[in-house]
Amino acid sequence: MLSHLLHLQGIESVVLETRSQQAVESTIRAGVLEQGTVDLLNQTGLGARLAREGAKHQGIRLAFDGEQHRIDLTELTDREITVYAQHEVLKDLIAARQAAQGQLLFEVEQVSLQQLESARPQIHYRHLDEDHIISCDFVIGCDGFHGICRAAMPGGLRKDYTRVYPFGWFGILVEAPPSCDELIYARHARGFALVSTRSAQVQRMYFQCDPQEKVEDWSDDRIWHELETRLENRNGWSLKQGKIFQKNVVGMRSFVTEPMRYKRLLLAGDAAHIVPPTGAKGLNLAMADVRLLAQALESLYRQGNWSHLDAYSEQALRRVWRAEHFSWWMTNMLHTQGESSSFQQRLQLSELQYMVKSRSAMTMLAENYVGLPF
Repeated sequence: MLSHLLHLQGIESVVLETRSQQAVESTIRAGVLEQGTVDLLNQTGLGARLAREGAKHQGIRLAFDGEQHRIDLTELTDREITVYAQHEVLKDLIAARQAAQGQLLFEVEQVSLQQLESARPQIHYRHLDEDHIISCDFVIGCDGFHGICRAAMPGGLRKDYTRVYPFGWFGILVEAPPSCDELIYARHARGFALVSTRSAQVQRMYFQCDPQEKVEDWSDDRIWHELETRLENRNGWSLKQGKIFQKNVVGMRSFVTEPMRYKRLLLAGDAAHIVPPTGAKGLNLAMADVRLLAQALESLYRQGNWSHLDAYSEQALRRVWRAEHFSWWMTNMLHTQGESSSFQQRLQLSELQYMVKSRSAMTMLAENYVGLPF
């Protein structure tokens, strides 16, 4: 996305990707897009397929104590969310960069960073059995938590903040029609559950589990029994079942590194911050990061103005910490934690009951869920 934004401003960039194009485009990821992300895609010419295939949602459901309660996002905020999978966003971005003859290299190996202290940092890499060196003005680390860029920042400068949750999510992909036209977030004494959607034919569902849970220990019948138990209700709603074709366990953690810049090396997305998936913020935070970066680089190249680049880390982190808090809050409100006492469980129920009765509380949830304006 950053490469696309820079291209629109006439700024040259090279994208290095270790995986193949096929692997990138076929790795199925969740995709709840904030209004700001959708607007950014539309404004930059990438919204055609999103408009056709994305599912606009104007609300979410909170399920607890045998009842479902709708939070009307649009009525509360005048905004909405769009369900459109991350790998579909990637397909659109890759197609746009290739159509513009952008420098997008797949299956790159042996990447290393050199000369980070200089005004012309270097990237060394191997591609198609040949060694290459790029001398550039800036290196942007969009390479995720396990990438090389954050590790290249001096440890004495960087401070990492981490929280590991004592539970994970057991996720399935299932061939079935949607069980609901909106996402359902369910709190149950046995643990959290989420009903989401991918398309008219494929649905995504999760339930809280031990992070060490073995996928092979869960038969299809056991999975459906667990989901139906946690989603039990008196509203007449029922879960639609189908063929499960993927199972996985997702760990839950929060992570932030500060600052997000060292000289001419800058971080964006999961290289700098990770949120638990409860609040659906990961992709959207990355989009907000690169929008700030694109604006800062345009200001530098067009006007020689460093102020936006100098402010990038502080400005991005304000949004990051707001999203971290929201995701932490949603996670704590909806998940059982270890040997939760009956006192803690009653507190959770009290908060949920207040949430669905107070317009102010619902507005707070809705504003954060649809995303603060870019």
